[in-house]
Order: sequence, then C-alpha cells, then structure tokens
Amino acid sequence: GGVRMRMEGGEEMQSAAGLRCSWDIPPPAGTQAKWVKLNVGGTVFLTTRQTLCREQKSFLCRLCQGEELQSDRDETGAYLIDRDPTYFGPILNFLRHGKLVLDKDMAEEGVLEEAEFYNIGPLIRIIKDRLEEKDYTVTQVPPKHVYRVLQCQEEELTQMVSTMSDGWCFEQLVNIGSSYNYGNEDQTEFLCVVSKELYNSSNGLSSEPSHKAKV
Repeated sequence: GGVRMRMEGGEEMQSAAGLRCSWDIPPPAGTQAKWVKLNVGGTVFLTTRQTLCREQKSFLCRLCQGEELQSDRDETGAYLIDRDPTYFGPILNFLRHGKLVLDKDMAEEGVLEEAEFYNIGPLIRIIKDRLEEKDYTVTQVPPKHVYRVLQCQEEELTQMVSTMSDGWCFEQLVNIGSSYNYGNEDQTEFLCVVSKELYNSSNGLSSEPSHKAKV
C-alpha cells in the first residue's frame, strides 16, 4: 500500500508541474488519463497525452489514443516500443516545443530514422533540410576530378598538350608502341591522361571541351 501511495504522490506532483500547458484540454478524469509512460528500448519516458498528440498522424498519437494499435505494456503499465531510446529524447522534445535540439555528437540521420518510424512529418522535413544544407557545404570542398584518356599519335601530342584549355591538366603519358595501321610504323601511339576539377555538378560534362581524339 505504501508504495502505491508514494507513486500516486509523485504523479500528482508531476501533474501539478504540467498544469500550465493543460488549459486547452478538458480536465482529465484522473492522473492516469493525462500522463503517459513509454518504455522505449528499456528506457522509460514520462509525458502527457497532449504532447504525444501534437502531431495527429503520428504513431505516438495513435498509440496513446489506443485506436488501432494494440501495444504491449510492461509491468508498470508503460507502452513498450522496440526502438533506440538514444534518439527518442529529441523526438519527444520536438513534440513538446516544436524545435529540433541535438547534442553535438548525435547523428541527425539517427533522429531522422526515428522521426520516419513515428511518422512525425514536420520533424522529417526539418532534418532533411538540415542534411541537405550540410551536404551542400561538404560538396564545395574538396572539388571532384574528372579524368579523360585521349589517344593520339606522336606528331599530334605537342599540339594537343599546348592547346589544352578550360581547366584541363596534363596527368600522365603512356606509350603504347608503334601504330600498325596504314603501314605507317614511324608514328608512336600515346595515351594521354588529363584531368579537370569539378567544383559542383551543375557544370557537369556538358561544359567540357572536346579534344581531337581517335576512337
């Protein structure tokens, strides 16, 4: 009996602390109707139905309304959810105040995975925007390189290297021996390797100059 009394006392205190945000819902029949316990991968989170139902389409809202989800509960009555508790904190805080707050070591991809599982649309969009911004800054440095291998004869080599333009750099020359066609055995064939930096994908292959090259 004593244990139960202490637990009820704790719940009453917590409901008093949460009173300031409960003005827009009718007073519940009892404390159990307002507070919800979630056991996420072994870690227990305590929150309110109102917080969980901020996002009407989410798994969490449907769970605490008990619509179509028959979720198992642990011995304390907490809903059991087999997900990583590490990333559940930011999910719950987002439902509480509408902001994504992450520790510096926490991977946004991990939170995105959970946001998609719990079907929290606005949070999914926020994280995807953040990841795109991060990708964009990463792709600026270092630049990518495009390599080309051009085949030419000895007499064409000087002209080709001297007329290279548009950011192409000479990388390597490979002697592939004498040409056997047309009986012209004096001409040595070379493979010329050139490279060019691509600072972003928008100037792609279309802007590359076409060199005279034998196929």
